[in-house]
Amino acid sequence: MKILAINGSPHHQGNTRALIDMVCSILNSDGISTEVFQLGGKLVHGCTACGKCFENKDGKCIIQNDCMNELMALAFAADGLLIGSPTYFCNVSTELKAFIDRAGMVSLANSSLLQRKLGAAVVAVRRAGSIPTFNAINHFFLINQMIIPGSCYWNMGIGLAPKDVLNDEEGVNIMKTLGKNMAWLMQKLH
Repeated sequence: MKILAINGSPHHQGNTRALIDMVCSILNSDGISTEVFQLGGKLVHGCTACGKCFENKDGKCIIQNDCMNELMALAFAADGLLIGSPTYFCNVSTELKAFIDRAGMVSLANSSLLQRKLGAAVVAVRRAGSIPTFNAINHFFLINQMIIPGSCYWNMGIGLAPKDVLNDEEGVNIMKTLGKNMAWLMQKLH
């Protein structure tokens, strides 16, 4: 069993990554392998709505000059996704939005490649806007017929400076609970 974690923050070792690492630590301790893909900060292109993924039906986007096809191949092969984003103006990062749009279209064009996989979101936030960010990721999971585990509150951690979320006691507990619930559900599904 494998979870692909996607860091949508351009800060490789910032708050979003700290949240991802907390959840992955719990998953690893329960025997579930994890891999983190650093998406934030990479040059990626948004969906151009060309429809070629529906014509080609090859599990790929026609745009070839960025990392998106590599990331989609990893996502489609994994048993589940853990997607993390910082909160930028009440939404996901630009790079993550490109993934949501392009992977979502390619998945749907190819008989729902993400269907029945596990999907969980984690959101880093300074103060407000985390719920629209959380919803954007969860809507991606839902339209792709993915299974979303819950936690003891919305999956967010509060902090500004790198690693501040580690001082958010409630946020840390939310991530630990999410990791346990993801592991339990993965074991039930497989």
